[in-house]
Amino acid sequence: MSALFQTFTLKSVTLRNRIVVTPMCQYSSIDGVANEWHYSHYASLARGGAGLVVVEATAVSPEGRITPGCAGLWNDEQAQALLPIVQSIKSAGAIAGIQLGHAGRKASANRPWEGDDHIAVDDAAGWETLSASAIALGGGLPKVPKAISTSEIERVKADFVAAAIRARDAGFEWLELHFAHGYLAMGFLSAHSNQRTDQYGGSFENRSRFIIETLGAIREVWPDNLPLVVRLGVIEYDGRDEETLLESIELAKTLKTMGVDLLDVSMGFSTPTPDVPWATPAFLAPVAQRFRDETGLPVTASWGIDTPELAEQAIEQGQLDLVSLGRAMLSNPHWPYHAARKLGVDKASWTLPAQYAHWLERYAVGA
Repeated sequence: MSALFQTFTLKSVTLRNRIVVTPMCQYSSIDGVANEWHYSHYASLARGGAGLVVVEATAVSPEGRITPGCAGLWNDEQAQALLPIVQSIKSAGAIAGIQLGHAGRKASANRPWEGDDHIAVDDAAGWETLSASAIALGGGLPKVPKAISTSEIERVKADFVAAAIRARDAGFEWLELHFAHGYLAMGFLSAHSNQRTDQYGGSFENRSRFIIETLGAIREVWPDNLPLVVRLGVIEYDGRDEETLLESIELAKTLKTMGVDLLDVSMGFSTPTPDVPWATPAFLAPVAQRFRDETGLPVTASWGIDTPELAEQAIEQGQLDLVSLGRAMLSNPHWPYHAARKLGVDKASWTLPAQYAHWLERYAVGA
């Protein structure tokens, strides 16, 4: 049996295989409300055969959106719009997950195909951004954020909790918290963006405080039987990688004691020009294995994994417990089916709904 197509159980949730559709922003919501595009998009991905489909980065507050088109979960209208999406994912045999986050100083940006840069200061479509300190990221995101106050920190933590409750009540069975990619939580964690002198700045313990407190508050409302996952920026590719990795491992150990069930290993993106080894296939898989070995947490990662052979190798060699795919699934929503055939999985049609398998298997000639 292919390692990639073994089931995976975490808490009360069992995935039919080790393939995850990673969160990919669609920038197509109106006032944070999902629409027909999202329904079609997620239903298609779920029908493709992945074990888990994670809905895109969803903002916990209006200022937490990356762009005006980003999804939100700060009100009941947004939650209501997600109900048919959850059902469409489940009806295709996948587990429905959602990623919650706050964009921090990367917020108030134009959509990628409209510039992928900060909305001009004098443009009414933009808004004030928040971060640990009043330090701009730079590059195409030059806006200087407001240094978030302690009272605003409390409000944002409450926003995370309220969004988690709405996600729970909407039927999501897998919750991922986005603590990476230069967004608000990473803005606290990284010394590149955090120059505070209060209890949220300075030492690594203080810089971790926002993450730990936010997680603790969410742990109180998220069901114990459902997976709680953190996407953590564990490496910056800034020339200080070993120091950052050691700190991140210690933080991951703490998160495990607090009830985190799986770690989505990713990058910090706290500088505008990190030296990321994009040309190296599956470059985060060995990094993830280090966290798996040193913390005992199951792990997943994306970036640079696009072939069945790479995905199979990462699972088989113990680098990853789950493989998170993005562009490969957009290019071919039925990637799992074709991967199963490529890897010689018996009855590869198990990765497809019966309505599709009937045609592809029964009537296929040399397919």
